[in-house]
Amino acid sequence: MTQPSRTPTQITDPTGRTVAANVRRVREARGLSTYELARKLKDAGRPVSPSALAKIERGERRVDVGDLMALAVALNISPSGLLLPVDTEPLADVEITGSRTVRALDAWEWIDGQGPLHDPPAGVRAAYEARMTYRLHGRPHWLVDLEDQEEGGTEGRNRAARLMRAAGIERVEGTNRYRLPKRDESDG
Repeated sequence: MTQPSRTPTQITDPTGRTVAANVRRVREARGLSTYELARKLKDAGRPVSPSALAKIERGERRVDVGDLMALAVALNISPSGLLLPVDTEPLADVEITGSRTVRALDAWEWIDGQGPLHDPPAGVRAAYEARMTYRLHGRPHWLVDLEDQEEGGTEGRNRAARLMRAAGIERVEGTNRYRLPKRDESDG
């Protein structure tokens, strides 16, 4: 009696598809074959065969947390660089598994521990408390302290400054005025 042919697993969740695409993108950008990446993973203590890597890249094999961390080490990137799309504009929508579609900038700030993914509560005090609670439970206290003491204060690192940079809005040096980016004649 013959066995029915097995349909390959297809990863359908947005994060799984993104991880698959990012593993291939970074591996190719580093000029590594699947065999070379498999050797690096073995050296990192997480052996994954070249055929398993090919299945990961095709979205036919799930990546567990241990695989994700080992891939990030072997590819010399942050784990967040595998979890979120990097080829998108800051204000473009990205899908987050188990959540809704959010702006890429919001997703990156969340995954890098800079702030909550959900919309902040109304009111300055409530928003501040939500952000601090997020940082308290999602980051080591010493890292929060170091970030707060960074040279140059918070200007240029806060959410409003990031959104303005993402939209191309520039501050006119020496003033409290801002200017919109110049429009290209081809934009119409």
